[in-house]
Amino acid sequence: MNEKKSIKEWAADDRPREKMMDKGKASLSNAELIAILIGSGNAEQSAVELARDILDRVGNNLINLSNLSLKELMEHKGIGEAKAISIMAALELGKRRRAAEAATDNILRDSKNAYERILDKLDDTQQEHFFAIYINQSRNILKIECVSYGGLTNAIADPKVIFRNAINIGATSILLSHNHPSGNPKPSEEDRQLTKKFVAAGKLLDISVVDHIIIGKERYYSFLDNGEI
Repeated sequence: MNEKKSIKEWAADDRPREKMMDKGKASLSNAELIAILIGSGNAEQSAVELARDILDRVGNNLINLSNLSLKELMEHKGIGEAKAISIMAALELGKRRRAAEAATDNILRDSKNAYERILDKLDDTQQEHFFAIYINQSRNILKIECVSYGGLTNAIADPKVIFRNAINIGATSILLSHNHPSGNPKPSEEDRQLTKKFVAAGKLLDISVVDHIIIGKERYYSFLDNGEI
């Protein structure tokens, strides 16, 4: 049986750190980037192989990886508390960077921009959260607010609360958004009826509902983009 080589014994092109310095960060796979974070593997696996195992557990999905707890990460042999914290910290930085990019200016441009702004505020994806983005006539975002959150299936959204808040801060339109913890952003019949209810209420108050965005895992559904508003 051949003895397993450590990363230091690999060809220079195969070592994550050297590869990054030589070819740039974009050349590294997700597993190689995680390997740099954890630094070493275990007795049976290199850091890269251990990182691949961790990614396999979450279907190679970085959002799923970010949802793992400290305890769940530490279930992998070779991942202690310090390494698990390093992974969690790096993923949180990535999340904040994306939010910072979306918030470079305060204008709500499209559904993708709204999706990115809301996604950053979803700390607990196991519960359904309902958000309102309040917008003025120039499409500047006045406020992003989580108006309610619930269990695995629904969060109660009260039009009276949302429109009262819109009036108080001088919003001329609102964008609604909520997440589906199941990961599937396809709207239910209840979602469609709720959207119609808000649109009708908005017309009475001269506050338009510009969109309703449902957030799933790595994708979203826009009522506006799909011609439902």
